[in-house]
Amino acid sequence: MRAIRVASAALLGVTALSLSAPAAHAARLSDLTSFGFGVTPSAVAPGGQVILRVDGCRHRTTVSSGVFDAVMIPRGHSSATATVDRDARPGTVYEVTFQCGDESGRTDLTIVGDRPTHHPTHHPTRGSHAGAGGTVAGFDLSEIGLGAALVAGTMGAAWYWSRRRPEGDGHS
Repeated sequence: MRAIRVASAALLGVTALSLSAPAAHAARLSDLTSFGFGVTPSAVAPGGQVILRVDGCRHRTTVSSGVFDAVMIPRGHSSATATVDRDARPGTVYEVTFQCGDESGRTDLTIVGDRPTHHPTHHPTRGSHAGAGGTVAGFDLSEIGLGAALVAGTMGAAWYWSRRRPEGDGHS
């Protein structure tokens, strides 16, 4: 009987751990490549520039997106710059595709804010807060806290149920 409780507690713990991983950070199968790639910044205003980075590609890399013209990164080089279309709509997320030989990887580029203004009466803006870019995932403290609470609660319940003796088992 005790083995069933321990197995149930272990299964409950494994289930809680698997459910606590945020799905938003899960990589798409198509993003697993033998080369590294990224866009910096990962959020930009219309008309802004981004740096397209590739690491470990032994071929010419073609980078394309619906928000800027296709860019070639020559063999032996690791980066290039692209200018985002001025008519890009803020709040839109565009897919950026890196093609290296027969492999391709994708990441997202988010358009933020309004079009840059060049009026002398306006004060300069600080620009958008950009993340690490590319395939680098950031940490969200609320997700980490929720995951930790789920794991701690599951482990506490597992410990409680594995230590509890059934009533009337003859041991007092």
